[in-house]
Amino acid sequence: MRIRIAHTTTYTYDAPPKSVTQVLRLTPRNHDGQYVLNWRIDLSRDSQLHQREGAFGNISHVFTAEGPFNELTVSVEGEVDTQDTSGVIRGTVERFPPALYLRDTQLTEADAAIIAFAEGIRAEAGADRLTVLHALLTALNEGFAFDTEPTHVGTTAAEAFKLKRGVCQDGTHVFIAAARHLGIPARYVGGHYCRTDEAAPQEAGHAWAEAYIDKLGWVGFDPTHGLSPTEAHVRVAVGLDYLGAAPVRGSRVGGGNETMSVAVKVTPATWQAQGGSWQTQSQK
Repeated sequence: MRIRIAHTTTYTYDAPPKSVTQVLRLTPRNHDGQYVLNWRIDLSRDSQLHQREGAFGNISHVFTAEGPFNELTVSVEGEVDTQDTSGVIRGTVERFPPALYLRDTQLTEADAAIIAFAEGIRAEAGADRLTVLHALLTALNEGFAFDTEPTHVGTTAAEAFKLKRGVCQDGTHVFIAAARHLGIPARYVGGHYCRTDEAAPQEAGHAWAEAYIDKLGWVGFDPTHGLSPTEAHVRVAVGLDYLGAAPVRGSRVGGGNETMSVAVKVTPATWQAQGGSWQTQSQK
């Protein structure tokens, strides 16, 4: 599938800041089943982008915008060609052994309720790790409601599991916490999901998990949709939790209160034979 992505983040300030420094993890990279055709980042302020590669293999860009200004916009646009690999991830940059992804974080620590949930899944599914992970995926998809209201960026897996609702980030944290408790390395993936039946802007990207299985490698699990990633998924960044794969993080000097708005549009592109060009659904 050829997927077109447009991601815009706009910041407005009560008072003009002296400077704003941000780290952007918005650029996907190539691996088996994913090839970046074109990609660009635009800033509303004249600033130099410095590209880096993080410890987890994520491509990041760092910039500092000097004030004063009342608004700052970061725009990303590009196209990615994807293929369905049945959720198996190969060809990625791996600098750490899988065991690193057994490490708990504040956002992914399993409490007594998650531990009981994970143990119950294993008791029913048996010893095979792949079977356990798919059972965990199904249970979360059926028992965890998608809801943008009750949680926030700092919501922990334990808090979200108690509510039994939250955004994709929350369901992913619960999946990771349960998998790690069962001794299965798991990590957070930030990216995009292309909904072929809807081209309206979204308020955020998407998130899912990857777990490591001996002799198979890293395999993706998307609790929100109850499936392993397909050609509709575009993988951008990984980390131990959301904070390690956050699309935008930064700091500023001055500026008073800050308001952030995000618009994400992910659409499939189709080839127009007569015109000899690619178009998205909204262009048809």
